[in-house]
Amino acid sequence: MPKQVRTPISEETAADLQVGDTIEISGTILCGRDAVLPKVLKLIEEGKADELGVDLRGQVIFHTAVSPAGVGPTSSNKLEIESSIAPLSAAGIKLHLGKGELHPETVEALEKHNAVYAVIPPVTALLGAKTSESRCVAFPELGMEALYLIRVDRYPAIIGAAHGKSIYDRNRADGQ
Repeated sequence: MPKQVRTPISEETAADLQVGDTIEISGTILCGRDAVLPKVLKLIEEGKADELGVDLRGQVIFHTAVSPAGVGPTSSNKLEIESSIAPLSAAGIKLHLGKGELHPETVEALEKHNAVYAVIPPVTALLGAKTSESRCVAFPELGMEALYLIRVDRYPAIIGAAHGKSIYDRNRADGQ
């Protein structure tokens, strides 16, 4: 039975999530990928994160664009995306959603900030049916790659990295 996770995510909920857990996320989540995340990081670095109009603490960020076709994960290990995970976690993001293996340093950064990474299967139609509303919150000039806030109900995902461990650790040990 999947664990039910509601946003905003508490420190206790984040600490309870373990590698391999299946979860269903409900509430609002942010959506952003390689075009917008560097802009979000710049606002954080400048102490202007409040200009986003959304509290990052306890939030989920889904590595995706929002388009008329729906939403689906992009590779979280793209430089612009993976390099955003540690500073976004430090800023309060508790759950990063995407796909692909993260570097060990990123897994360690998640551990440091009591944040987790979940992989979500590329199933755009399923996710579209579980998304009830979307709103552009920042950088509208980026179109579907702007920062969006979406409302979801029971989004499926699997915890891929938590507490210094990754579901991909076995593949690295096997030389894959």
